[in-house]
Amino acid sequence: MKGLITKSTGSWYQVLEYETGKFFEARIRGKFKLIKTRLTNPLAVGDLVEFSLEQDDVAWITKIEPRKNYLIRKAVNLSKEAHIIASNIDIACFIFTLKHPETSYGFLDRFLSCCEAYNIKPLILFNKMDVLSEEEKELTKEIEGLYQNIGYETLEISSYSNLNLEVLKSIIKDKVSVFFGHSGSGKSTLVNAMQPGVNIKTSAISETHLKGKHTTTFAQMHFWKFGGSVIDTPGVREFAMIDVEKEEIQHYFPEIFKTGRKCKFHNCMHINEPKCAVLEAVESGEIEETRYITYLKIMEEAEENSAQ
Repeated sequence: MKGLITKSTGSWYQVLEYETGKFFEARIRGKFKLIKTRLTNPLAVGDLVEFSLEQDDVAWITKIEPRKNYLIRKAVNLSKEAHIIASNIDIACFIFTLKHPETSYGFLDRFLSCCEAYNIKPLILFNKMDVLSEEEKELTKEIEGLYQNIGYETLEISSYSNLNLEVLKSIIKDKVSVFFGHSGSGKSTLVNAMQPGVNIKTSAISETHLKGKHTTTFAQMHFWKFGGSVIDTPGVREFAMIDVEKEEIQHYFPEIFKTGRKCKFHNCMHINEPKCAVLEAVESGEIEETRYITYLKIMEEAEENSAQ
């Protein structure tokens, strides 16, 4: 039997069987867990699998189909390990909030670089537009312009005023999407606003630290009535790339890769080399400094991982 992983709690899975549309509680065999990998979880929501049924309709997953892509986060306290957040994604939506909470540029840029690395289409959603002052809206426009110039698609939204929610529906219709953002950025509220009745648990922002409380504790796929699905995920603090060489990282920053073609040396890493077009572009403001800083940090991490 063939199916789709629609929920993962870490110890068991929910599988949707294609032919009947029935959901089964599923486990994996011990030998399945022993596959050598740098990933802490062998299966993720979005995976296509084969399974067999035993007594009491308990499914045993026997095979996983090759993934077309996936997004991963760093595993807690394990520098070389990573955890698959979701797989086989058509479009990954990053929810950016200017305040309540404030989204860090580094977090967004890591997300975008991971989308580039694993061939996933990203969409930047500027959320909570209804709570912004005119000055803050202007700043949002500037940030949008920066990422649009690189080539990324953006959309201003609000779950409370329904700003552009119909436009968002048309973009993700009939696709497997996933929403990311800092805890409190409004991921679950957005899903509930787009399809009342889903009732994903939400939580207020912590007044003390203006940070969101984690409300989603496991990944789960929800199906849109207008077509397609969304994978709701636990709050992700940091995205990761595994098995990536230092030399490859510039490929995942489109403006750095494009500008790098003008460097004097074809193998320029854009760190401190002479006549580096990227360094000149950062100096002149043509390349945003915050993105270049993230690039350097990912380069350092790749070097540390290769040395371990």
